[in-house]
Amino acid sequence: MIVDIHNHILPGLDDGAEDIQKAIQMGMQAVENGITHIIATPHHRNGEYVCHPEQINEGIAILNFLFDRQDIPLTVLPGMEVHLYGSLADDMASTGGIVTLGESMKYVLVELPYSHVPHFTGDIFYQMQLKGFIPVIAHPERNAEIKKRPNILVELIQKGALAQITAASIAGLFGKESQKLSIKLLKHNLVHFIASDAHNVTNRSFQLLSAYKYIEKHFSSEYTDYLIENASNVVKGKEFCIMAPQKFERKSKIFTFGANR
Repeated sequence: MIVDIHNHILPGLDDGAEDIQKAIQMGMQAVENGITHIIATPHHRNGEYVCHPEQINEGIAILNFLFDRQDIPLTVLPGMEVHLYGSLADDMASTGGIVTLGESMKYVLVELPYSHVPHFTGDIFYQMQLKGFIPVIAHPERNAEIKKRPNILVELIQKGALAQITAASIAGLFGKESQKLSIKLLKHNLVHFIASDAHNVTNRSFQLLSAYKYIEKHFSSEYTDYLIENASNVVKGKEFCIMAPQKFERKSKIFTFGANR
């Protein structure tokens, strides 16, 4: 089972697939990357898009029907990429609002602002965990404050959050600086998932296979297996043990990276 926990394949809900045909093309490309299960994660409450569970479920039902009819061996599961906001933890307790990853009733993909890490992030994550949910931080390698002070991510992970790096960042498609930071996060045991964050089949495409091959070559096959198994555990709704996060030494404060989106 190869699971992609973050992508924008559902047509018409955000800035991902424009229509059904584009979504089908994305599905075919996902299969070419060895992916068997996709958790569709449209943007939610990011200032531009608001998604409702019924929209997500309807889109998933249509895609699964079409993939089955066209013999595309891919299963689509529900999720969303929730932009961090003040009442997120409270909304987790309400029904019909926030969609967990893969119907896990546990893992929640959370997007931080690109410019900073809000001062209330740790508190919201703590409140989420008290309610039984595990926050998964989407693409921290693209957050400007984490780029300058990566120990912020260490602290969030030490307190129970998990982190997902974008495959294209590791493959170098978002520039050398994002690739360098992604590698540093991998070296410091701060990465728990690799996901595509695919929006289309061109400039924001599925690159999961390239990322896994890079990690296997420059780290180990065991590290790749660890990341693959973690994503599989999300679909199964299982918790898992993580490698102990390692803090950055003081000298890493001199790193300044350009923003990538």
